[in-house]
Amino acid sequence: MSQITEQQTYEAATGRIEEIIRRLDSGEAGLRETLDLCNEGRALIEYCTIELEAVGRGLQELRLDELVARLEGAQAPGPPSPPPAGTPERGLPEATPDGPDGRRPAA
Repeated sequence: MSQITEQQTYEAATGRIEEIIRRLDSGEAGLRETLDLCNEGRALIEYCTIELEAVGRGLQELRLDELVARLEGAQAPGPPSPPPAGTPERGLPEATPDGPDGRRPAA
């Protein structure tokens, strides 16, 4: 029977679960061995569940960090960009069909 240790990996745990399933499916395990395998399998499944939840939280944090970085990049502090030249906000006259000085251009 495998003991769950801090050095246990998710991959090793799932591999052991597969071995347990094969042994139980074979029908060769006695009553006591079946009980022991079921208990070991339950502990390994709990371990795998905890590992998957931790990885899920880590991925969620990464996505949140990326989102925050993108939002901060989109809202970078600093003065607003000036309007393009020739717009009323710049204090320059607007172009009109008659020309910028109000007179018709020479033909």
